[in-house]
Amino acid sequence: MWKHVAANGISLLIVAFIAFAGLIAWAQRQYTEEGPLETATYFEVARGATLAAVSEDLADAGIIDSAMLFRLGARYTDRADALRFGNYEIPAGVSMDAVMDILTTGAASTSRYVATYVIRGGAGGGEMRLRERVPGTGEMRDLVSFDAGAEIPVAYAALIEAETPIVFRVVVPEGLTVWQIVEGLRGADFLVDDVEDLPVEGTLAPDTYEMARGTALSALLTEMADAQTGILLAAWAGRAADLPYETVEEALIMASLIEKETGVASERDEIAGVFVNRLEAGMRLQTDPTIIYGETEGRGFLGRGIRQSELANAGNPWNTYQIDGLPPTPIANPGRDAIAAALNPAQTDYLFFVADGSGGHAFAETLDEHNRNVAAWRAVEAGRAAQEN
Repeated sequence: MWKHVAANGISLLIVAFIAFAGLIAWAQRQYTEEGPLETATYFEVARGATLAAVSEDLADAGIIDSAMLFRLGARYTDRADALRFGNYEIPAGVSMDAVMDILTTGAASTSRYVATYVIRGGAGGGEMRLRERVPGTGEMRDLVSFDAGAEIPVAYAALIEAETPIVFRVVVPEGLTVWQIVEGLRGADFLVDDVEDLPVEGTLAPDTYEMARGTALSALLTEMADAQTGILLAAWAGRAADLPYETVEEALIMASLIEKETGVASERDEIAGVFVNRLEAGMRLQTDPTIIYGETEGRGFLGRGIRQSELANAGNPWNTYQIDGLPPTPIANPGRDAIAAALNPAQTDYLFFVADGSGGHAFAETLDEHNRNVAAWRAVEAGRAAQEN
């Protein structure tokens, strides 16, 4: 009898073992086979989120079939404590094993929504552009755009209210003054305005900056200042010999003049060469943007032509028609290329330049040649005025 009972017990153990092994094999198949997600989507792992919470969110989103199996698989593969916070693109049909790979191996965090704020200059001047990354394609599509201070579109407001992850970017163009930059940034709803005193003119690097909602404006300005310092010192280390300015600060002033004189990238080196030649020859720089900076104190735009009285205004410390050498401070925040041009100007014999009507400038070595170029430019201006009337 006991032999019969023992034999039955062993049989049951074998059956149980086989059943358990089958269950393990089934679970492994479930963990590694194609998942239920029909179209690519985005998923956020919040900072500090637990495996239990993430697994339930994945199941609720239709990315996985079973939160429990996902947790078991994560523990079985020793990844239960390896989740990394961020926003991730999840491909269609992805397995639970592959989802765990995405959430733990440090794949690039990719936000579905990107909000880019471009400064125009002036008080509150800027435009917000909200775009959406199309899951599974890598393409970006425009959702809404609106000016700073305008009514916030419903689509954007809904994302903010739902605390949807959004990557925020600020685009700072070259050639704006510190005041224009700060006032422009004050129009960005995602920045916290904690700035009382303006940074020193010229010390903010124009570029695109990425940040989270709620970033302090002062923190962004510090990042911009650090970037400008790095750019300037690197360019200074590789500067040309025998430049007519002896300090980094003077080089920054020169770069700001170059930045304001031309928007044509290919001209920057030549503009720099003209300014260097004039300084070495003891000639005044005679550049209009310096007059405008002194008249406006870098706050806003002049909005009209320069008057003869302003050309003759010796009380304007930035008026390079009246002062010798460089003005006392930068007149804008120059970009990387203008700084490079200031420290490695073109080797040229040009001493003059004037607008040529195409957006660029006509350069000249002699005053007679320059006068002919000026006459040609005035003819272009007269023709445009006649067409407008």
